[in-house]
Amino acid sequence: MTVRRAEHGTIPGDDAGTPVALAALLTGTFVGTLSNGVVNVPLSDILADFDAPLGSGILVVVGFLLTFAAAMPLAGYVGDRFGRRRIYCAALALTAVCSLGAATAPTLEILIAWRAMAGLAAAVFAPAVMGLIAWLFGPHRRARAVGAWASVNGIGQAVGPSVGGLLADAAGWRWVFVPLAPIALVGLVLTLRSVPRYPGQTMRLDVVGAATLTLGAALLILGVTLVGADSTSPWIVPALLGAAVVLLAYAVWHCLRVPVPFIDMRAVVEPRFARSACAAFAQMFALGATLLAIPLYALAHGASTTVAGILLFALPATMALLAPPVGRVSDRLGARPILRSGLITLILAQTLLAVVTAVTVPLGWLAAVLVLTGIGVALVQTPAAAGSTRSAAGAQGTGLGLFNLLRFGGSALSAAWVSVALQHWDYPALFAVTTVIAAIGLAASFLGSNPETVEPPEPALAGQR
Repeated sequence: MTVRRAEHGTIPGDDAGTPVALAALLTGTFVGTLSNGVVNVPLSDILADFDAPLGSGILVVVGFLLTFAAAMPLAGYVGDRFGRRRIYCAALALTAVCSLGAATAPTLEILIAWRAMAGLAAAVFAPAVMGLIAWLFGPHRRARAVGAWASVNGIGQAVGPSVGGLLADAAGWRWVFVPLAPIALVGLVLTLRSVPRYPGQTMRLDVVGAATLTLGAALLILGVTLVGADSTSPWIVPALLGAAVVLLAYAVWHCLRVPVPFIDMRAVVEPRFARSACAAFAQMFALGATLLAIPLYALAHGASTTVAGILLFALPATMALLAPPVGRVSDRLGARPILRSGLITLILAQTLLAVVTAVTVPLGWLAAVLVLTGIGVALVQTPAAAGSTRSAAGAQGTGLGLFNLLRFGGSALSAAWVSVALQHWDYPALFAVTTVIAAIGLAASFLGSNPETVEPPEPALAGQR
């Protein structure tokens, strides 16, 4: 067992992870995922309480997503600079505070502000948790640990909207935020007791690269989110997307020129990271489109809200159940065969969705295709995440933040595609495009060649950068 210089004292190094430490890290993953989806169902109650139109109230959802996704690379840098465990603990504490703040918000504007701050806290979870898992669990156990992470993601996606709806019906919409606080505090206590301190690094911040990438990502996500919104002026979306493209292009150009960039763009295009990121984007695009479109399809064909919810539950439930065994199999067989199997399964499932939504079929058939989609997502999510942590870019928090930004970028883009497709085309066209995106992800999985056993260099210790 290796020993490293830490923020204070010494700490155990690689492969020192315990089940309790993993549970502590998964608590943040769960509370972040739950916080993301818990307001979707009671949004109409929130708007009614504040007598606000949908155009204003939607910021309760978008405000969280915007800060959550756009801040991930910067959150990764902060974790590397000050120590991933320290920043993870701070994010858990901030989540508890924001949850109670949202529950007691006297106005819609204050509620939106608390939700945006909660998104900033949640942005820390993915890069910090993935980085700590990669550090604590060696190559032979990492995929299993990442499989547990993927399973918790699926559980959070499955129960978030349901919990929000049940609590809002039983006690009012303010209570949907209350359970997040004790969950976050339990995670904080477990982390302080079971996760070793992670060494912070003395490192410069590339302010220009960080600012342009973060602002560009925020404008891109906001622009994509507003695609198809009736209340938006026609010029708003093109202006946001145009500014985003300029900022992101400049960020890439800048990071390629400076000696210490915010993100090492040359490491980003290294095959292992590129394969993982493309697969994760394709998986989240297909997942997001399916989760949004299928309830609308079921309701339009006579299903009740309850039946539509139960039908959709099959997808995240399948993800959650399969993620742990997928992790174990990935440890034995390697990530790439599993990842490609998942992408092929997603292509088949999305093709079947295009077919079954073109004709009238029993809902049982649709449920079977959703289970198949869940299998494909589970087979992609774990090896893609594990592969990113084994890359040179994934050795840095900013690289892990970028990986997760691309993941959730796929989800945001899929929401925009559903809006456009259902306005101008139909469900078969919608799922035809998700099939193409999954096929592109499969093609990208053949980029380059890396031995599965090669590990990235260790992060620099304090004083070395």
